Amino acid sequence: MALYEKTTHQQLTISAARQNLRQLSIIRNIALGGQLLALLFFSQIQNIGLPVTVLSVILAFYALVIGITWWRSFQKPAITELEFFGHLLMDILFFTALLYFSGGASNPFISYYLVPISIAATTLPTRYTWSVALLSLGAYSWLLANYHPIPALSPMSGHEHHDNSNNLHIMGMWCNFAVSALLITYFVTRMASTLKQQEIKLAQQREDQLRDEQVIGIGTLAAGTAHELGTPLNTMKILVDEMQYEKSDSNPSDFHPPEFSEELTILQQQIEQCRTTLKQLVATAETTTESKDIKPVREYFDKLLERWQVMRPKTQANIHYAENLPECTASFHPTIAQSLTNLLNNSADASLEVDVDLFWDKETVKLSIRDYGKGITPEQQEVLGQPFNSDKPGGMGLGLFLTQASVNRYGGKVTICPAEGQGTLTQVVLPLGTTWVEK
Repeated sequence: MALYEKTTHQQLTISAARQNLRQLSIIRNIALGGQLLALLFFSQIQNIGLPVTVLSVILAFYALVIGITWWRSFQKPAITELEFFGHLLMDILFFTALLYFSGGASNPFISYYLVPISIAATTLPTRYTWSVALLSLGAYSWLLANYHPIPALSPMSGHEHHDNSNNLHIMGMWCNFAVSALLITYFVTRMASTLKQQEIKLAQQREDQLRDEQVIGIGTLAAGTAHELGTPLNTMKILVDEMQYEKSDSNPSDFHPPEFSEELTILQQQIEQCRTTLKQLVATAETTTESKDIKPVREYFDKLLERWQVMRPKTQANIHYAENLPECTASFHPTIAQSLTNLLNNSADASLEVDVDLFWDKETVKLSIRDYGKGITPEQQEVLGQPFNSDKPGGMGLGLFLTQASVNRYGGKVTICPAEGQGTLTQVVLPLGTTWVEK
């Protein structure tokens, strides 16, 4: 999953967890209201001998937990799956305590254990759902023998036949609960997982469609801008050529400092690189088919890195190819070279020293770019790849967005994270697929 899609999925998950916790609070309020009404009815209207004081204390604590949970659902820290699992365990604990003091397994509200199981099945991963189901079943089983008896809810005594019938009834209730819990855990979990995957896929498709529309708009604007920049670049090239020509026919010490010749040469190289880039941009925008230029992978990256070093002559580039790389050829769309160059330039902007590591096999090419700058913060990492978001002075916030869009479009992925020690580590994985041809 590319970084852009991964960020979208994480945002959807965090939002859903918050909403689920609020829904759980509403369910708890309904359950609390029902328990309070039942306690009031069976203690004031039809007294069946409930320990009112103990049950009132338990419900008071439960009401406090509900209030805290509702407050928590509006706080900034992300709500994790483990935290939500803990809330369901708390519900099981409170409900078990209530049932212990109100007849145990003979209490007709024993089937409420199915509620946290159903909630877990639709919101949590399988491992948490099975844990909730087994703990609920365990609590139910424990209440068969451990509880504060309530005569009005206990099996009738006096005849052996009645004892056996009521015991069989309670055991039948337990078996029904066990089967229901297992069915909910297995089938509802699978159905909920399918729905989640479909929702994620639809969200990703919407994001991809929006991103593609933005890329098309930017590409159209870039093609027009490329034509407009051609004239000033040609003018700059003519002026630099004239300055070099004048210098060759004159005494350098009369006009320029000794190092000015080197600066003019670098400036001329940069202008030529700009003209080449604009020509490639126009050609890429005007073409209707993808490039089918197949060349050796090593040659492709040799030329790409050589061109980048010309663009960044003051950057110390430590380029390392992995050992025993296969001799193979591949075809990359022109936008891939632009994307990789943009990532290399980002690292060069961060520090004067950049490490580049390359590896490929029959299926993928892996490029690692490590700089030694100040690195990125967790807040910056969350918004990486979003358009018009840049911390660079004068930056437009489009480079990384277009890079990820291009790499993702052709089956690759980009990950950017803090490097160990200092700096930033950028990793790119590009598929070779059917374009791989062994020599």
